[in-house]
Amino acid sequence: MLITNSVVVTCDEPNEVLVGYSVLVQGEQIIDILPDSKAKELYPNEPSYNADGKLVLPGNVCAHTHFYGAFSRGMAIPGDAPQNFYEILNKLWWPLDKSLTMEDVEYSSLLCEVDAIKHGTTTLFDHHASPAAIDGSLDVIADTVKRSGLRAALCYEVTDRGGKAERDNGIKENLRFINKVNKDKLSDLVGFFGLHAAITLSEETLEICAAEKNDNFGFHTHLSESRDDQAHTQKMFNMDPVPLMDKYGILGPRSIIAHCVHISDADISLLKERGVWVTHQPRSNMNNAVGVARVEKMFSEGIKVTLGNDGFSNSMWDEMKTAYLIHKSENSDPTRMNGYTLMDIALKNNSAMASTFFNTNLGKIKKGFAADLMIVNYRPPTELNKYNFPWHLLFGFRESMIESTMVKGKFLMLDRELLTLDEKEISAKCVELSKKVWERYNSKF
Repeated sequence: MLITNSVVVTCDEPNEVLVGYSVLVQGEQIIDILPDSKAKELYPNEPSYNADGKLVLPGNVCAHTHFYGAFSRGMAIPGDAPQNFYEILNKLWWPLDKSLTMEDVEYSSLLCEVDAIKHGTTTLFDHHASPAAIDGSLDVIADTVKRSGLRAALCYEVTDRGGKAERDNGIKENLRFINKVNKDKLSDLVGFFGLHAAITLSEETLEICAAEKNDNFGFHTHLSESRDDQAHTQKMFNMDPVPLMDKYGILGPRSIIAHCVHISDADISLLKERGVWVTHQPRSNMNNAVGVARVEKMFSEGIKVTLGNDGFSNSMWDEMKTAYLIHKSENSDPTRMNGYTLMDIALKNNSAMASTFFNTNLGKIKKGFAADLMIVNYRPPTELNKYNFPWHLLFGFRESMIESTMVKGKFLMLDRELLTLDEKEISAKCVELSKKVWERYNSKF
């Protein structure tokens, strides 16, 4: 089909803003980008969608998220408010993930996928935990991903906080799912080996997980999110978190490392040397009051810095805006986090990461790239061009402007109507299930 009468923002290198252009999609790929007049001449009989002068952009990528946390919205935490990050884990996230059944896993995933489609986020890297429902949990999430039409990379969080049996089940779930998706060679699903963080992993567990390492997968873990991580690893291992993970081979070019808020210059050098993908989650870091990661330093040193949301809404534009502002505020310097740098992190690097692991060209409107697109009803009040695009995105784009989302050449949302998922049914079911989750959560106090 042809998407005609559009303003195409290629997100290529260099980025181009093409007014009055058409995008030809065939199967799962972009076949051509050409002026409307030429498109009518060459493809007169192709079915078409008239974008009516709206923007056509590549779908967004979320480099780190948590589907399982969806039912936390609106939930009260019993007793006094948590005073630090470790208390937030103890009072909120760990009792919550223990309260999830397999049906909760399914519907919390579906809820996040609805949110992703509505926000033009087409590829997500999820990090899952459900200690009471481990076996087969990644298959349940994978089934929801297939129903939604999105792409997702999945893993299960291995941790010692529930004992050895839970730990071993988590390891088995990762390996089982990795072997399954590798065998099936799917274009919409990827398996990672999930680890929680240095704060909940013993030396024995790290040794066991390291022994499973092979070229078929990378690790996905949190690292140095708060100062608690450093205090714990110094006490238990007489090492900081980054060199500890490196000791066991967790750091490498196929591994995703979330947060990295409290790291040294030596840590940055090591992360660069190992070629890891680092994900930045500014909204979450602000909410947990853990600090602001030195992502500009990491980026300038050549580390592959990307942008995730850590379970916040799948509006990656909001994450970009937060990243743009927080680094200026934190450093009392309006020149920090340049708009071009942010686009390199949030668009270029996120797309490169997704392309690497899905073995598909993603994140650009270019011949041969996947037809993962969004149509945005943004009518710029000033000229929009390839030079000022970052500031139109940061100061002009709103989630309500996203009208259509396409993945692999198929519309998942068209003119604000969801086509693959029933939002009304999913939301109603989530209200029903979340009440029971909250009851189980409160019973743990």
